[in-house]
Amino acid sequence: MAFIDDIRRTYRQGTMLMRLILINIGVFVLLHVVAFGALLFNQPGEQFLQWVEMPSDLWLLLKRPWTLVTYMFSHYGLLHILFNMLWFYWLGRIFMEFFSPKQLSGVYLLGGWGGALLYLLAYNLLPYFAGHNAYLIGASASVIAVVVATAVYAPDYKIGLLFLGEVSIKWIAIVTVAIDVLGVDSGNLGGSMAHIGGAIVGAWYALRIKRGRDITRPLNAALDAIVGLFNGRTWSLPKLQKEPRSKVSSGPSSCQRTADHRPADTVSEEELDIILGKIKAAGYDALTDEEKDKLFKASRRRSP
Repeated sequence: MAFIDDIRRTYRQGTMLMRLILINIGVFVLLHVVAFGALLFNQPGEQFLQWVEMPSDLWLLLKRPWTLVTYMFSHYGLLHILFNMLWFYWLGRIFMEFFSPKQLSGVYLLGGWGGALLYLLAYNLLPYFAGHNAYLIGASASVIAVVVATAVYAPDYKIGLLFLGEVSIKWIAIVTVAIDVLGVDSGNLGGSMAHIGGAIVGAWYALRIKRGRDITRPLNAALDAIVGLFNGRTWSLPKLQKEPRSKVSSGPSSCQRTADHRPADTVSEEELDIILGKIKAAGYDALTDEEKDKLFKASRRRSP
């Protein structure tokens, strides 16, 4: 069908941001198609949500471990997905001005898991939730992680808002988190806990990236390894921190051999992107001496 082919083409050619949005929309449509089919046979339309929602009960979660992933891509309410995806598209585009597509997917997943962790801790440790079982669904924790990561990394980035004019992104993030912290109600306290968990992950990512450490790198390396296995290729997880070597060990792999013979003053593209993003966000003076030295070496090697 031409319509399906158009969707596939859009997914293949789209950015990581659009791919994540399309996955959310696709799951939303699928859930409603299944619910409609169940309704035709006089079955409750929402009964299939339990297979994608993440339960607060740990024993039930052990039986449905996949829900740790599916919950953050699933929505059932129209306003729920509409708000989340508009929010994600709007702030995700700003995120992509500073970071790579893999970092976006990494923050999305880690933010979702951070929200899930705080949600589970709340329901299994806090007296308020004692004796209550609930389910978590929606991309809110993942989206808030992206929002907070962008705001912490580039707090003075200006966004034009209707009736308000230009507003720094840090205030948007502060208001968003404040709504969850100060405006919680008994009806969605668990969801608010998940949102706060996502915000914590987003702030952690931005603070670590400013120090030159990417917390999404191990996750992305693992995902690359899994994709490599399905593609029939062998992948090895890269080390988070390169250490100088006094000599080359015998019989290294082709990847190791390439790394070992690089010039000592080589600056990786990933390091250079982080430095340039930091300059764009806070100016050249915000760089550390080490980062300034790396920038100088990179510019020297690129000079004709």
